[in-house]
Amino acid sequence: MEYVNVSLPWMPDHHAMIPKLVEKQLKTEKEAALRYDTKTARYLHIASNKTNRWGHQRSYRLQVYSFAGDHLPESEAEEKAMSWARYKVAITKHKDLEQTSSSLYSQNGIWTPAVDFSKYIEDNESIEDEDLVAWVTTGFLHIPHAEDIPNTVTVGNGGGVLLRPHNFFDEDPSIHSADGVYFRPGSESSCEYNRMACLSQDTCSPVWEPFTYNGFEGVMKFYDWA
Repeated sequence: MEYVNVSLPWMPDHHAMIPKLVEKQLKTEKEAALRYDTKTARYLHIASNKTNRWGHQRSYRLQVYSFAGDHLPESEAEEKAMSWARYKVAITKHKDLEQTSSSLYSQNGIWTPAVDFSKYIEDNESIEDEDLVAWVTTGFLHIPHAEDIPNTVTVGNGGGVLLRPHNFFDEDPSIHSADGVYFRPGSESSCEYNRMACLSQDTCSPVWEPFTYNGFEGVMKFYDWA
């Protein structure tokens, strides 16, 4: 989002700073390597050239909602063993030889690590119309305190990333989910009441064991007290 100075339609003599959505395509690996100490765009999209029925590029939004703390200075010799932490997000061209961002064996020789992630970025290949890999660094800092006893709460202590469809579909795909239905014992194999019973006939899906429903027989007893 960028602010632009525009004239107010109802007061032409006055101006105001209005936020505007600005789109920029990142074309190389170095451009798409977003360092931990730099400002990151609010929306990050991995898009294709195909469009939905509304004419928008089908894409996925990469939404990072937690970031790691300050990174070890790159001047330190052991930093190479954790060079992946230089970046909040790094997008690279998929390569069979670039399977992981680090290695378990690096702890045995942190000055000459088995995997130096920064080298994935150095060749600066094009990421246009390629199979891509998104390397995301997330994390949070938790300092133990009295309220951790006896259980540490999860609220506010989470970290991660979401991969969300953005214009990938023509509409909310959940509207095609089957509605809730009520069926009685004996009707569980009926396609009219249980759409899952005939799922294998309509789609390419595994065949599950038959579903049966016996109600509450043998589970609950009811009494009529006068």
